[in-house]
Amino acid sequence: MDINDFDFHLPEELIAQTPLKDRTSSRLLVMNRDQQTIDHKQFSDVIDYFRPGDCLVLNDTRVLPARLYGSKQDTGGKVEVLLLHQQDDDQWEVLVKPAKKVKQGTVISFGEGKLTATCLEEKEHGGRILRFDYQGIFLEVLEDLGEMPLPPYIKEQLDDRERYQTVYAKEEGSAAAPTAGLHFTEQLLEEIKQKGVEIAFITLHVGLGTFRPVSVDSIEDHDMHAEFYHMSQETADQLNRIKQENGRIISVGTTSTRTLETIARDHDVFAQTSGWTDIFIYPPYEFKAIDGLITNFHLPKSTLIMLVSAFAGRSFVLEAYKKAIEERYRFFSFGDAMLIL
Repeated sequence: MDINDFDFHLPEELIAQTPLKDRTSSRLLVMNRDQQTIDHKQFSDVIDYFRPGDCLVLNDTRVLPARLYGSKQDTGGKVEVLLLHQQDDDQWEVLVKPAKKVKQGTVISFGEGKLTATCLEEKEHGGRILRFDYQGIFLEVLEDLGEMPLPPYIKEQLDDRERYQTVYAKEEGSAAAPTAGLHFTEQLLEEIKQKGVEIAFITLHVGLGTFRPVSVDSIEDHDMHAEFYHMSQETADQLNRIKQENGRIISVGTTSTRTLETIARDHDVFAQTSGWTDIFIYPPYEFKAIDGLITNFHLPKSTLIMLVSAFAGRSFVLEAYKKAIEERYRFFSFGDAMLIL
C-alpha cells in the first residue's frame, strides 16, 4: 500500500500540548465497525460500552525520565542523551545530539559528575552504546537528573511528571507513555470492575520508533522498530479463559495490541512469554487476539494509524478522523480518545 493512503491534514492547533486536569474529561469518539456508526461521547462514558465478561488489557509499563543533559568532560560541549533500552548492567543504547560530538571513548558528565557515561560504540542515526558510572541506585540517580522524554510535537513543559504516566504504571522501562491509558483513573477502573469487566496487565516498553515517520513510499518496505514485551502466566490463563467464555478482549492502546497480537501469532493461544516484537500491523491484517480497541488519535502516515486502519478499515478510520477534526477533537499523546468495537 502507498504511504499517502494514510495521510490527512491536521490543523496544528489541534495538537494537544498539555493534559487535561481530569483524566476522564477527555472526549471519546466511538466507532462501531458492524454498523459503521460514529458517536461523540466523554471518556467517562466508555464504561457504557463494556459488558460483564469482557476483559480490558492494560500496558503497565512506566516511563523513565530518560532525557539527560550533560557536557563532554574534555571540551565542555553540551550533549543531550535519550535512553532507549538497557543492555548489560549499566550499558544502554541511547540517542545522542549532536551525534558528531560523541565518538567512541567520549566521556559525558551529568549533574556535576553525579553521573558519567563513556561511549563504547557508535551506531547509525545518532545511536550510541554508553556505559554509565554512578554511586547508589541508577533509577534514583535518573529520577534526580533526568527529564520526561515528551514527544517532539509537544512544545510545552510538563508541570507534573505523573501526568505522563498511567495510574497503573509499574514496570520501569519505556521511552514514551502508552497514551491511551492516560484517560483512566483508579476510580473509573474500579467502576469498570464493579460492572463485571476483568482487568489484565501486560508489559510493552515503548521505544522512540513509535514516533519515527515512515519514510518509504510503499509501507511494505518499512522496517519496524522492536520493543520488549512480557506476559505473565496469570494474564495468559486469564485471557485464554475469557476467550473460551466468549468474552471480548478490549485492548487499551496500540502497544497492548501489538503485544497481544504477537503472542497470539506465535503461540496460537496466550502464553507466558517475553521477547522483542517488531510486528507491523497494517491492512489487510487478520486480528487473532483483540475484539475492541481504545486508542488516541495518531499522526498522519504513522504506523499507528495503519494499525487502527487494519482493525476498523482505512476508509472508516479516515472518515472518523475527518469528523474528529471538524468537531475540534484534541490529537496525539495528551489528546482525546477513540473506542473501536
